Amino acid sequence: MQKISKSDTIKSLRAKRGNPVGVSTQPPHNILVINKNKKQLKRRKSRYKRYHRKFYKINQYITAPQIRLIDEQNKQIGILSLAEARQKSQETGLDLVEIVGKAQPPVVKLINFAKFKYQEAKKEKSNKKGAKGGELKEIRMKPFIGQGDYQTRLKKAQKFLSAGNKVKLCVKFLGRQITKKEFGYQLAERFQQDLEDISSPEGTPKMAGKRLFLTLAPTKKNKNEKEKSKTKN
Repeated sequence: MQKISKSDTIKSLRAKRGNPVGVSTQPPHNILVINKNKKQLKRRKSRYKRYHRKFYKINQYITAPQIRLIDEQNKQIGILSLAEARQKSQETGLDLVEIVGKAQPPVVKLINFAKFKYQEAKKEKSNKKGAKGGELKEIRMKPFIGQGDYQTRLKKAQKFLSAGNKVKLCVKFLGRQITKKEFGYQLAERFQQDLEDISSPEGTPKMAGKRLFLTLAPTKKNKNEKEKSKTKN
């Protein structure tokens, strides 16, 4: 009777399960490396956020002998000794927050620290939003675009312009469509006219290879309306 070795039984089991003999069940080495790199990137990002936070000295951590104290509305109370400022803090039930430590004397605000942090976070968020405005958004069309598709892209362009972004129209000619350039220019003119109440063209439509480009910038009137709506909210 023929003896069956342990290695032979393992091979037969692998074959039954659909795993080819001699093929490793471990994932490829390069996948492990990619996953490792992703983890490292996440760690770096979290470290960057941790080390780039703003830290403020508050209450007992303020050590300057004299400070310039201001209230919640940024009105100056005056230059006080640290003991006097701490007494005012106890009387009002508010925190002392050092906002300009390098000034002589340091500027300290009398405010609830939780409220102060909320205001600072709100400012940072609004600054980021302001920085995002003014991007160049591209709208792509074909010279013989259908009415429904045209209206969809027109609405997108209106949305971008009302947000304070520039819009770049790109009319792409496919194959023999390049022989009908006049249709592309007509489309660009129509697009410009449909958006003339909220935008102004930056130059005339220009050809580059098999594409026609036109850039529209939001008008000052549109920007002012946007700012007014923000102040109302």
